Amino acid sequence: MIPRYSRPDMVAIWEPANRFRIWFEIEAHACDAQANLGIIPKAAAADVWKYGDIPYTEKRINRIDEIERSVHHDVIAFLTELAEHVGESARFIHQGMTSSDILDTCLAVQLKRAADILLDDLEQLLAALSERAHEFKLTPCIGRSHGIHAEPTTFGVKLAGHYAEFKRCQTRLETVKAEISTCAISGAVGTFANIDPKVEDYVSKKLGLTPEPISTQVIPRDRHAMFFAVLGIIASAIERLSVEIRHLQRTEIREAQEFFAPGQKGSSAMPHKRNPILTENLTGLARIVRSSVGPAMENIVLWHERDISHSSVERMIAPDATVTLDFALIRLTNVIKNLVIYPKNMYEHLNKFGGIHDSQRILLMLTKEGVSRETAYRIVQNAAMKVWGSYGVDPDNPDVKVDLNQEDREALKHPNRLLFFLGRDLELANILPNTDLKGLFEVDPIEYHSKHVDAIFQRVFIKHNK
Repeated sequence: MIPRYSRPDMVAIWEPANRFRIWFEIEAHACDAQANLGIIPKAAAADVWKYGDIPYTEKRINRIDEIERSVHHDVIAFLTELAEHVGESARFIHQGMTSSDILDTCLAVQLKRAADILLDDLEQLLAALSERAHEFKLTPCIGRSHGIHAEPTTFGVKLAGHYAEFKRCQTRLETVKAEISTCAISGAVGTFANIDPKVEDYVSKKLGLTPEPISTQVIPRDRHAMFFAVLGIIASAIERLSVEIRHLQRTEIREAQEFFAPGQKGSSAMPHKRNPILTENLTGLARIVRSSVGPAMENIVLWHERDISHSSVERMIAPDATVTLDFALIRLTNVIKNLVIYPKNMYEHLNKFGGIHDSQRILLMLTKEGVSRETAYRIVQNAAMKVWGSYGVDPDNPDVKVDLNQEDREALKHPNRLLFFLGRDLELANILPNTDLKGLFEVDPIEYHSKHVDAIFQRVFIKHNK
């Protein structure tokens, strides 16, 4: 967790002052609950709030650290410093409680607050994706599978797919926020032997949590594992969109690129460079967030009713994962808002290889005309391979340039080379002697491939938001 990749609101959740404040509220609310039950004097509970409810300044934090260096126990150090302010009534603080009651309940509060910030981040990202998806809803571009031209799509559909993914992430985060928001005030080994369960109920309501149904002195760590797993999934969604942008920004593609600000420099050596540094950075940040998932899974397995092997892990991964993901979501939102799109380049790439993206369309048309699928596939594939060859690429030996023959040269003049070679296929001519291949294309290819875009957007942006 470093300032370069941090935002103040999320960082504040993990600051010592905030942590000690939450610890104090847990203890003070517990005192109120016990006073209401007649277990401790009401005057003592009042004293805790009257004398202990003061800001955790640097001086107070330093004092707690000083005590901890002597007692080697953070909660005892906190309670000792608190007693210095509360006085005689401090003997009623922490009655029947154990350290994990404070630590685990505090962590639940922190993770819940972190989830609230992340949910707001996702809402901003979803808004940006929705706006840009609708802006380029019908902007045609080539879809790629295995990095190779497949069939046409639209840039809006691309973005709509990412919107749907982040919408699922939002739903998952809402679910794990509820799952992680549990309170445990059950005492040693979780039996409530020395504290009434009504205390846990009271503290839970005050902190906006729900009582943990059964704790073994600690809140079960499968809850935390699920929380961090969802953060890892969100990080992967960030990286998937970032990698797409990085690919589209490659010089030979340049269909989209990150905004390049006036005065920005891309390279210390090459003044011409405009590098996708933000999305590359997001790939790196996603790795950091995902790195928390494995340790969180391993934290599920503790000895008997508890040990503290999970503690050091969570002290590191909880701040690091939430702070990093918060930063990454906002960075990606700004990337999407300012993304520079090149529709002309998209259109040129779409038509670069002479209509081969319509191979399936022709295959299906031929089968409707009575040609067997196997025969139709062979005929269309042979024509498509000739299209590849007409660009100086030998499909059987793609690393070797080949000279264009006369037929290839004629194909260069044809707007749809796939139709050109199909029109010269003797087998097809014998099977369908009277078929006008051009007539099969009464609908423009772009219109053909985008005819159900409205239906897709209806599913994504209306049904998803109900």
